[in-house]
Amino acid sequence: MGRLQGKVIAISGGARGMGEAEARLFVAEGARVMLGDILEDEGRALAAHLGDSACFARLDVSREPDWIDFFETARERFGGLDGLVNNAGIMQPGTLSELTVEQITRSFEINQLGPMLGMKHALPLLRAAGGGSIVNLSSSVAVRPFAGIGAYAATKWAVRGLSRIAALEFVGDNIRVNSVLPGYIRTPMTEALGEAMDEIGRSLTPTGRGGTPQEVAQLVQFLLSDESAYISGAEYAIDGASTA
Repeated sequence: MGRLQGKVIAISGGARGMGEAEARLFVAEGARVMLGDILEDEGRALAAHLGDSACFARLDVSREPDWIDFFETARERFGGLDGLVNNAGIMQPGTLSELTVEQITRSFEINQLGPMLGMKHALPLLRAAGGGSIVNLSSSVAVRPFAGIGAYAATKWAVRGLSRIAALEFVGDNIRVNSVLPGYIRTPMTEALGEAMDEIGRSLTPTGRGGTPQEVAQLVQFLLSDESAYISGAEYAIDGASTA
């Protein structure tokens, strides 16, 4: 029996990168997954590949109506919800003197508002299931920041705090909330930032390499599983000792 056997897990940003790795692993471990992303072609292709255990719906995490429709689709397709992974995120590099209001606002909408809305609208379904688990993807830069990523780091600091608050607010409903803080992970998002960002990422990682989406997925799986039943309000760095 798989470690997530019978569970229904929703994943934002599920079309590629860490979200895709999570979806593939969760299905292999017996879960059914609800995938949300603005990358419709990639998301639908992944859901088709995963078969009846997966469903895709377009999800702009900054839009509340999208979240409402997303969870309604999960209810209709799979009957409910046992877990949520707030995975969607963007990084817009720039010093504080360079960042535009539009860049700052968009970072907030995707990285901070998105998880807030996701948790808010997952709550009724998780309550109906008798409890569940939420995993929010923060970042190691919320512990060890560096210059040039102010908009990104600020939102990831916020996700750490939001996760702790939600853990306290949801504890009476048997809903656990934890955050995962990845360090430098090789994904399409980080690769799109170019070689300079790759060099920075590796230079800040004592192990000398970037992590893989699959390694992050294994940690997220543990926090969604019943094996972590006594863990809530915790933060887990997966960063090659970069925050040590």
